[in-house]
Amino acid sequence: MRAVVMRNRTLVVDEVPEPVPGPGQVLVETIACGICGSDKQALDYTDEFLQASRDSGVPTFLFDPHRDVVMGHELAARVIGAGPDTPFVEGQNVVALPWALDTAGGIHGVGYSNEFPGGYGERMVLQAMALEPIPEHVPPHVAAMTEPLAVGFGNVARTGIGPEGTGIVIGCGPVGLGAVAALAERGVAPIVASDPSKLRREAAQRLGAHRIVDPAREDPIEVWRELAAPGQKLHVWVCASVPGLLNDLMYKVPRETVILQIGAVMTDDVIRPIVGIYKDISLQMCMVYPHEEYAKTLHRIADGTVDAASLITDEVGLDGVAGAIESLRNPDDHIQILVRPEL
Repeated sequence: MRAVVMRNRTLVVDEVPEPVPGPGQVLVETIACGICGSDKQALDYTDEFLQASRDSGVPTFLFDPHRDVVMGHELAARVIGAGPDTPFVEGQNVVALPWALDTAGGIHGVGYSNEFPGGYGERMVLQAMALEPIPEHVPPHVAAMTEPLAVGFGNVARTGIGPEGTGIVIGCGPVGLGAVAALAERGVAPIVASDPSKLRREAAQRLGAHRIVDPAREDPIEVWRELAAPGQKLHVWVCASVPGLLNDLMYKVPRETVILQIGAVMTDDVIRPIVGIYKDISLQMCMVYPHEEYAKTLHRIADGTVDAASLITDEVGLDGVAGAIESLRNPDDHIQILVRPEL
């Protein structure tokens, strides 16, 4: 099959072996796959990415950088086959949590594995129990927005925040926009959204942000202070990967703020813990969110609660992936670019 391969720290389009599903797995053809910021980071910071998996004892994202890797984990696909003793519905359109098990029971992140290629290729193997059928009226390429939006929705849900709370979202890519929409769904007010990109700020406003901030012109914490009622507790979702930002926030936020770090800073960063101690700040590093939020987010897309289609700003075929990733390094013109192998 054709695929975009990470090879020698660069991306090339080549023919690679078609994956073979094992027990409990299905073979799918890729309909669409979003380009995630973590894919750019795995390409730019391969050694740091892999060392973080080793240091944390989480082997899910370990791969051999000297062998081919097909990235892509924000998936929509069509089922075309299955492994032994695995029921399947041929032709069913699905999204899926991007993980798979090898024959020894080891878990792999689809798109971050030498054995389980991701959505930058024509076909993938997915775990059958991880599938969610796409409702028939939903364009399947739009359903590919489920995974990044679910990260935002899920990491709001984990806090249990309600209308009495207030929120700031820093970084309005698809994950941050999911967080904005989740806060709006819960009646949180005020919601402040910050991003350098005018396009992304406008999307945040459409999804429910009460104020949008260009951080080059305004400080989102100061804007929040203007809007919040006395005594309101603040939650901050950091959906950007900016070294130094976490420490800066610790100095600026009020007492008892909860900061949730979603954006993955790949290099060492420095914070001054005593500042957070004096202010009773809670820091939460976010990886796993409530699993039910994935299916719920697909249903939000299906019922129109979230206009996911409006967040798709370009689509490319396999030959356009490398250029698309370069364009996302300066994201003024894009929110989400989809890879569609048939193009």
